[in-house]
Amino acid sequence: MPSSSEFPAVNLWVNEDHAIVTAELAGVSAEGIDISVVGKTLTLKAIRRPEEFNDGERYHRRERWHGQYTRTIELPFAIDGEKVQARFAKGVLYITLPRATSDKPRKITVKSS
Repeated sequence: MPSSSEFPAVNLWVNEDHAIVTAELAGVSAEGIDISVVGKTLTLKAIRRPEEFNDGERYHRRERWHGQYTRTIELPFAIDGEKVQARFAKGVLYITLPRATSDKPRKITVKSS
C-alpha cells in the first residue's frame, strides 16, 4: 500500500494570483474524491474501489492498490476557498486555487518628508 505522503502523485504550479495542483487518480471516480482547503492547507481524499471479477476468476498477480487514502499539501499562500475550482478528466484531477486577497503582496508608498 502506498504511503499517504507519496500517493497520489501531484504537481504544483504557482504564480502571484493562484496555485494549480494536478493529481493522478486513475481508477477513481469523481464521486470518490473529496477536496478541502483550510488556510494554506489542501487535503485530497479519494477511494479506489477494488476490481470486480466474474465467477471463477482470481488474482494471478496483484500490483494495483485499492482503498482509501489522504494527501495533505501545504501551499505557499492562503487560498480563497470560495473560488476554488476542480475538474476531473482521464484520471487526472485539476484544482485551481486562487490566492486569498488578504494574502496578496501590497505595495507600500513611501512618502518623503
